[in-house]
Amino acid sequence: MRLGAAPADRAAWPARLEATLPDGGRLVVRALSRRDGPAWHEARQRSAAWLHPWDATVPPGGDLRPTTFPALVRRLHRAARAGTTYPFAIEIDGRFAGQVTVNNIVRGSAQFASIGYWIAHDLAGRGAMPRAVALVIDHCFTVAGLHRIEVCIRPENSNSLRVVEKLGIGEVGYAPRFLHIDGAWRDHRIYAITVEECPGGLLARLEGEDR
Repeated sequence: MRLGAAPADRAAWPARLEATLPDGGRLVVRALSRRDGPAWHEARQRSAAWLHPWDATVPPGGDLRPTTFPALVRRLHRAARAGTTYPFAIEIDGRFAGQVTVNNIVRGSAQFASIGYWIAHDLAGRGAMPRAVALVIDHCFTVAGLHRIEVCIRPENSNSLRVVEKLGIGEVGYAPRFLHIDGAWRDHRIYAITVEECPGGLLARLEGEDR
């Protein structure tokens, strides 16, 4: 399907996307599943110190009720069926590695969404995250028919900033006290890309620059 094609929600979700890593490893991006629970918890636990400063938190007065992983997946899948969220899991060589989530999908005249992502500390550094994000953005622009994708990153999060830099996603703004992260309202840098900026696909552009 050409880039910028009309929305096709049934084809957009669930989806399975694949790429080869620079070291020859196999990258798979596919729908998050309740079966991922043990591997998800294990990945989060072994990377807790690395991920904690960037984790979303609930502001004072918010809903503090604990959420189980199966309940989280059910909620995300309901949103996916409604076409407002696409929750992807990342696998590297068959091992659960992290997530890429397409959030806040807006249709109508906007055709817009935002993307968030994380990867286990011990599986970072292999070029997986830029490729996973590129796969998901290409999917959003082609099969899902979206026009613009936004990524919001804390200025201190150098690892996430390197992902958008490698992908050539430009900075478009700055949002003071944008999200509640690690216990406080945090400023974020805003990056965005439109379908017109990568007519041949973001993954192809990334892999071409890596050669």
